[in-house]
Amino acid sequence: MDNREFTVDTLYELLEGRKKDLPEGSYTTYLFQKGLDKILKKVGEECTEVIIAAKDRDKDETVYEIADLAYHVMVLMVEQGITPDDIRNELASRHVIDHKVKQEKMTGGGQ
Repeated sequence: MDNREFTVDTLYELLEGRKKDLPEGSYTTYLFQKGLDKILKKVGEECTEVIIAAKDRDKDETVYEIADLAYHVMVLMVEQGITPDDIRNELASRHVIDHKVKQEKMTGGGQ
């Protein structure tokens, strides 16, 4: 899979397949077999590594760690049955709310 073909949705589908098939030797299989506690531990570890890399102002390392965090969050999503559409819909609803709040503040409405 090259960068032009990569999407969050294709990664999600790959992870779903790993959970279903549990191919031997796959790190993703290992995470699913260990279960929710292990997945959550990895999400926490990766979050901390993002913070450290960003605090060091190391862009390349921060990008690397954000990618690790995103991967582990997506494993968590598959484990919990949360889809990319669920996240997109939540973000879209926040944008609508934020836009409305901004309009009210600008026009003095909502007081």
